[in-house]
Amino acid sequence: METSIVGVGVSISDRFRGIVDEKAARIEHLAPRAQRVDVKVTHRAYHNGQREDSTVELTLTGKGPLVRAEAVDGDKFTALDLAVDKLAEQLRRAKDKRVGARKHPRGAHLDKGTGAIQGTDLHPASADVLHAVATGEVPIITGAEDEENYTPVVIRTKHFDAEWMTVEDAVDRMELVGHDFFLFIDVRTDHPSVVYRRKGWDYGQISLATIAPPAEELAS
Repeated sequence: METSIVGVGVSISDRFRGIVDEKAARIEHLAPRAQRVDVKVTHRAYHNGQREDSTVELTLTGKGPLVRAEAVDGDKFTALDLAVDKLAEQLRRAKDKRVGARKHPRGAHLDKGTGAIQGTDLHPASADVLHAVATGEVPIITGAEDEENYTPVVIRTKHFDAEWMTVEDAVDRMELVGHDFFLFIDVRTDHPSVVYRRKGWDYGQISLATIAPPAEELAS
């Protein structure tokens, strides 16, 4: 796994680089599909001159979603340790979710032993109902009015308040609510967007490129 270290207001010593390489080995063990970890160290000195701190930001990229962690401390080595611990905890939680999803898959599935359909509100019809359908005993609704109003599609509508957030935050919210997709407004573009789950660590994003209607339409 590649490592990149950038210092803002602080020089990066060989000792610090060596420790980052050691931490990268730990991260790679938790995320074998990761390809690169970017380390940004920012040193801040406040106006009174009595307080200084260092912020260490870690960004992990690879075949999967972006993973970020950040920590602040007066000592950049301590901040690095804290940031690595946070990143490791996020990776462990993500791994537990994947393992749980494999053991308890979402969606409907058939229990071959009992014939019951698990994970859905649908229930198999009894033998009596099947016999009634086969023999025509089940009443059939007729009439032109009923046929005009009939539709096999049931559309349920829900309305939510729009929320502006980054793609990364949207993925985190999707994981928290346990859904396969999440609607939001992308703060970078102000476009309505949706993130959705693919396979493994893979996620996708779809955005609507909003275009203002022609002036004549607005006038009408």
